[in-house]
Amino acid sequence: MAIDISDAIDLFFQHLVVEKSVEKTTIANYAEDLKMFFKMRPDAQTTDDLYARDIEDYIKFADGQGLATSTILRRISAIRSFYVFLSGEGYITEEIKKFDSPKMPKRLPTVLTIEEVETLLEMPDITSDSGTRDRAMLEIMYATGLRVSELCELKMGEVNFQSRIITIIGKGNKQRSVPVSDFALQYLGNYVHLVRRRNPGRDTKYVFLNREGKPISRQYFFKQVKKYAAMAGIDAEISPHTLRHCFATHLLEQGAELRAVQEMLGHTNLATTQIYTEVSTKRITSAYDLLMGRK
Repeated sequence: MAIDISDAIDLFFQHLVVEKSVEKTTIANYAEDLKMFFKMRPDAQTTDDLYARDIEDYIKFADGQGLATSTILRRISAIRSFYVFLSGEGYITEEIKKFDSPKMPKRLPTVLTIEEVETLLEMPDITSDSGTRDRAMLEIMYATGLRVSELCELKMGEVNFQSRIITIIGKGNKQRSVPVSDFALQYLGNYVHLVRRRNPGRDTKYVFLNREGKPISRQYFFKQVKKYAAMAGIDAEISPHTLRHCFATHLLEQGAELRAVQEMLGHTNLATTQIYTEVSTKRITSAYDLLMGRK
């Protein structure tokens, strides 16, 4: 049983909308991706002209066109979804198997110098309640490498000022304890004892609160970090997660063991942590080249 390609695409989109509740923007992206795919297959008139090998052929074709890996991956996803749908409906008799897609190039995280981090952390106005809170958040994030969600959801009972330890339940519902410097705890203490105690939400379990007494949102903290970065004259595109990258990289540069950093970050796989050794090596090499007068 064969149908025209245009009819097959219409059925596919109906399936996405009605059964999968896919958004219109995604449908539009799929339509563009399939359009570009069939430019490579102008001979395909009906579903009888489609074969499982078409997807791998397209990968080779797209790679030869010099397309970005992200673009190729997006189009492959659309094409494969289309073929899997047609196979399920009986319009393609072959099984659509999984295959190796091109690998996205590994992008090293943005890492600031220690001097840049110090400048960033000094931007909040600690004469104001919000500035005192923001300074404490920045200091704790850089001192512990917490994820932004872990920072915003940090609870009073998870902070031990005497032991200088923060114990949290992180990603994957796994508990970990992270040491905190006296310097960072001083700013946290100033916020907790001088500012938070006046907050309408002071009896709640969360540490960092907005004016209404509710936990600080990730979106708000993201905006604050961007604002302070602009005030500090930092041109790099950064986010709260950048401080986590800086925490890990700067520790490794100071001689910390990789597995210790892995535990503090809460990484399940050591390979995830190893990317910071590449960042560290890259920065050291750049400094050496600068010292030697190279470009």
